[in-house]
Amino acid sequence: MRKRKVELVVISDVHLGTFGCHAKELLRYLSSIKPKILVLNGDIIDIWQFRKSYFPKTHLKVVKKILDFATKGTKVYYLTGNHDEMLRKFSDAHIGNLSIVDKIVLDLDGQKAWVFHGDVFDASVSHAKWIAKLGGIGYDYLILMNRFVNWVLTKLGKAPYSFSKKIKASVKKAVKFISDFEETATDIALEKGYDFVICGHIHEPKILRKSDKRGETMYLNSGDWVENLTALEYNKKRWKLYRYSEDEKNLNDEDYFELEDKLSRELEQHSIFLRH
Repeated sequence: MRKRKVELVVISDVHLGTFGCHAKELLRYLSSIKPKILVLNGDIIDIWQFRKSYFPKTHLKVVKKILDFATKGTKVYYLTGNHDEMLRKFSDAHIGNLSIVDKIVLDLDGQKAWVFHGDVFDASVSHAKWIAKLGGIGYDYLILMNRFVNWVLTKLGKAPYSFSKKIKASVKKAVKFISDFEETATDIALEKGYDFVICGHIHEPKILRKSDKRGETMYLNSGDWVENLTALEYNKKRWKLYRYSEDEKNLNDEDYFELEDKLSRELEQHSIFLRH
């Protein structure tokens, strides 16, 4: 498979060690790229639900692939999340090209990108961890049941259906939580003067701009590899939201977000017109 060269790739919420993890699909994606920097933005290994009886070979292959990246020159940042918070005792550890940190600020062509998992905004994680863990277990089994239902629907020639997305959309508190999460992240980014704020945690892939009197920032969420199968890619001053597809021909079916401002693009088009 031909590998695409990418400056930066961000993935999060893989949840290796759980039934819902799409390790096979993630491995296929990782095998298709050659990133200079790989950011694992939390909840990569689900230590909350880790069990010796369930850690398939495909999950181990993902870990091996990540280590292979590091040994072959890719700078790998493992940012801790709530499901792998046990690793926070090793924060700021560096082994070759692999670093374990809680958050980072990256320089992207002169612009500052603030990257962290996002569980610091979640009160249920901070103040009622047992409820969050119970919810995580329930979510895992919901995804497992959803897979069976979608298998049946596919056999019947019908479109797949997402239980969790339907629940999130119908519960006002869930919708408000996602909105508040995005609002809080962008507000802090604007206050600190960051050009980009990159999170995971809520399993909602998104790229959006926000501006006020303090300036402008871009909020990005890498989504997850349980339901959405998404990643963020930054290359040649452009962000794109990658969405995995079973059809190899559609592997690059993403939304592009140009960072160059509109005036620059218009000037470039104008100069091309004059040359012709």
